[in-house]
Amino acid sequence: MQRVRQFLLRPSVEAGTNRWDWALLPVVLAIIVLLGWGASQMATPYQVGEPLPLSLDPVWLPYYLLRTSLRMFLALGASLVFSCLFAVLAAKSRAAEKVLVPLLDILQSIPILGFLSITVTGFIALFPGNLLGVECAAIFAIFTSQAWNMAFSLYQSLRTVPGELQEAARVFQLSGWQRFWRLELPFAMPGLLWNMMMSMSGGWFFVVASEAIAVSNQSIKLPGVGSYIALAIEQRSLVAVGWAIATMLAGILAYDQLLFRPLVAWADKFRFEESGSEDAPRSWLLAWLRRSTVAGRVVGWFSGRLEHSFTWFSKPHDGTSIRARPLMAARGWQRVWDAAIAALVMFAIARLFLFVHAEVGYAEVAHVFLLGGYTLLRVIVLIALAALVWVPVGVWIGLRPRWSGRLQAVAQFLAAFPANLLFPVVVVVLVRFQLNPDIWLSPLMVFGTQWYILFNVIAGASSIPTELRLAAQNLGLTGWLRWRRYLLPAIFPSFVTGAVTASGGSWNASIVSEYVSWGDTTLQARGLGSYIAHMTAIGDFPRIALGISVMCVFVMGLNHFLWRRLYRQAGERLHF
Repeated sequence: MQRVRQFLLRPSVEAGTNRWDWALLPVVLAIIVLLGWGASQMATPYQVGEPLPLSLDPVWLPYYLLRTSLRMFLALGASLVFSCLFAVLAAKSRAAEKVLVPLLDILQSIPILGFLSITVTGFIALFPGNLLGVECAAIFAIFTSQAWNMAFSLYQSLRTVPGELQEAARVFQLSGWQRFWRLELPFAMPGLLWNMMMSMSGGWFFVVASEAIAVSNQSIKLPGVGSYIALAIEQRSLVAVGWAIATMLAGILAYDQLLFRPLVAWADKFRFEESGSEDAPRSWLLAWLRRSTVAGRVVGWFSGRLEHSFTWFSKPHDGTSIRARPLMAARGWQRVWDAAIAALVMFAIARLFLFVHAEVGYAEVAHVFLLGGYTLLRVIVLIALAALVWVPVGVWIGLRPRWSGRLQAVAQFLAAFPANLLFPVVVVVLVRFQLNPDIWLSPLMVFGTQWYILFNVIAGASSIPTELRLAAQNLGLTGWLRWRRYLLPAIFPSFVTGAVTASGGSWNASIVSEYVSWGDTTLQARGLGSYIAHMTAIGDFPRIALGISVMCVFVMGLNHFLWRRLYRQAGERLHF
C-alpha cells in the first residue's frame, strides 16, 4: 500500500535551487524566434502550379531541417492528443472499443499515399492562395505515420494497470479526470515516451512522401529534408544523399538531447516500485532546468492549474453514497449497439460485393486474395524473425538504463533511415547475382517496422520494478526459466503492442517493398503490395480500391484472431 500511495500522490514539481535564469533566457528566446520564423515561412502566399525553389546546395539544409522538424513536432502533438482520446474511450467503454479498435486497424493498414491523395485537395481548398494548405496536408500525412502506435501503446497501458493501483484509486475516490492524470497517464508514461520516439522516427521514414506531393497533375515539393532527398534521388546525386543523411543524424541527436532524454529521465519517477532505480537515466538539460527558478515557477504554475482542475471534476459523493455503486450496463442498449454495428458491417459487405461484380469480377478478387496470402506469409515470418532478434536486445538495453541512454539516439536514427535509400543497392545486388525477388525483397518490408518491436520491448523492460529484478536474482533464475517466469510475462504487453504496430506497418510498407525500381530497372515480388503499387502506376482505380480493401480485411483478420487474443491474455494474466 505504501508504494501505491507514493505512486498516486507523488509530487509533480521539483523546485529550483539555484538561479540559472540568465543562462536559460537566451535559449528560450532563440527557440521562440526560430519557431515563429518557421511558422511564418509555412504561411507564405502560394498558387497551385507554381514551382517552389529547391536546391541541393548543403548550405540550405539547416533551413530545410527546421521546416521538417516543425512539421514533425506539430504532427507529434496532434498524435498525442488523438492517442489520449482514443485510448480513454476504447479502454473505458466496451461499446466504443468495438468500433474504435477495428477502425484503428483499418487506418493503420491504409497506405500513407492514400491519405495524402484524399486530403491534399481539401486542405488546399481550405487555405486558397496560401502554402498553409499544402503544409497542413504534409503534417496530416506525417500524423498518419505517428499516431497509431502511440494510440495502441496508451490503450494497452490503460488495459493493464495493476489491480492494486485501481483499487487504491477507488479508495481515494478519484474521478475519471483525476484517475487519468494521477494514475493512468503516469503509469503509461514510459511506454508512451518510447513510442513517441518511434513515431518521430516513423515520421522521418515517410517524410519523403509527405513533402513531395502530387496534386492536380502538379508535383509540389515543400522545402524540407524529405523533398531534398527526393530531388537527390531524381538527380542521382549520392553526395546530396550523404548530406541529407548527415542532417537527419544531426536533427535526431538534437531533439534526443533537448526533448526525449530529459523526458525519459523525468518519467523515471513514475516507475511503480517502492525503491528508486539503482541506475536511473540522467539528462544534463533536466538537471539544468531543475536549477532554474523561473523554470520551476513555470512548471509550478501549470501544475497548480492542473491540481485546481481536480476540484472541478471531483466526485460529487463519497464511497458510502448509493450513487457510488457501480451501474449495471443496460443489456438492451448493448444489443441495439451490437445490432447497429452488425448492420453497418453487412451494408459494407453488400456494397463491396456490388462493387466487385460491377468493376473487377470475382476471379480478380480470388487472385488478389491469393496475393494477400503471399504477403501475409511474409509478414508473419518477418515479424517472428524480428522478434527473435530484437526481443533479447530490447530486454538487455531496457534492463541497463545507462546503455539505454547511450543507444537511444542510435536506435532512433536506424528507425528513421528511409528505406528508399537502400533501393539502388538492393536492385543492383539482386540483378547482379540473379536472386529471387519473392524472397530477397521481403526484408525491405520489415526494415522500417522492426523498430516498433525494439522500442516497445525496451519500454517494457525498463519499467520492470527494481524489487522484481532483485527477487529474480535472489531466486537464482537463469536460462529459459528466467525468461518464462520473469522476463516474458513482464514485457509481454509491450511486445504485443510493438508486434501489432510492426505488423500493420509491414503491410503498409509492402507497397514500396514488393515493387522496387531504380532508373529503368524494376523488380517485383508476388504479393498484395506489388499489386497495389502496379495498379497505382497504371492508374486502375477500381483495382487500387480492391487491393486496399483486401489489405484491410487481412489486417483486421490478423489482429482479431491473433493480436487481440494476445492483448486479452496480456491484460488478464501476463503482466506484473
